Amino acid sequence: MDVPLWAWAAVLAVILVMLVVDLLAHRTAHVVSVREAAAWTAVWVSLGLAFGGVVWWAYGSQAGGEYFAGYLIEKSLAVDNVFVFALIFSYFAVPREYQHRVLFYGVLGALVFRAVFIAGGAVVIEQFAWVLYLFGAFLVFTGWKMFTHRNQEMDPSRNPVLRLVRRRVPSTEEYHGQKFWVRKAGHWVATPLFTVLVLVETTDIIFAVDSIPAIFAVTQEPFLVFTSNAFAILGLRAMYFLLADLIHRFVYLKAGLAAILVLVGVKMLLLDVWKVPIWLSLAGIATILAVAIGLSLRATRDRSGGGRRREAA
Repeated sequence: MDVPLWAWAAVLAVILVMLVVDLLAHRTAHVVSVREAAAWTAVWVSLGLAFGGVVWWAYGSQAGGEYFAGYLIEKSLAVDNVFVFALIFSYFAVPREYQHRVLFYGVLGALVFRAVFIAGGAVVIEQFAWVLYLFGAFLVFTGWKMFTHRNQEMDPSRNPVLRLVRRRVPSTEEYHGQKFWVRKAGHWVATPLFTVLVLVETTDIIFAVDSIPAIFAVTQEPFLVFTSNAFAILGLRAMYFLLADLIHRFVYLKAGLAAILVLVGVKMLLLDVWKVPIWLSLAGIATILAVAIGLSLRATRDRSGGGRRREAA
């Protein structure tokens, strides 16, 4: 797949423009409503699907299918991020009107770090093709671990990064609007919002360790790996505000995500035995995700809003 430099530049330009638009639309602190989150989710999903259509038109069905498989993998695994973000925001009692700012810069950092990881992964795979088998085994192990620990919740207070920040970074316990740093007694100190941002960023880096190898399982083309990852991640903020109050209903989602990781891991391990058609991979991922969501909603249809994990600040 020969991708010209101008295509990379155009994609990066689109991403930057959309980030600026999103930042301007949320330049004043306010609580993001479900309606607003749904509208932005529709925008981001439409953008991601439209780009996939362009890839399909320009490079054929194989490349298009690989992009959509990667996009679906990242989008589904991103839902797991929503669970963790909700726990972090609840633990720090982050006012809802400040949460978008944290997620915006968290996503911006995630795009940078993932670009670095993808570039490094592509170089390693090109030089040492056998690394794909390590990725496959890692994904199978991660999927099994996710399944066996699916009912356990993260405790932010035990996070080593949090302990390091509290020990090394001068901080204040009070929020100061949307500021990450404030000046007190002639010294700069971090607000709780900065600590939350650090945890959100490190959490996404940890999730990237799973999602990037999973996308490499369906395509080794760096352009498709990056774009499918980027367009899925761009909608993470809107997805959070859309789903955060409903995450208590997705009781089987962790099991579904675990199955997806095992599926793509096995696909990678079978590279020299059977090259799984991309349409079969895409259908398998979509089916697992749909079944997990459908069973979750059916099992929790009588639950009240009192089961929410995220507390309104």
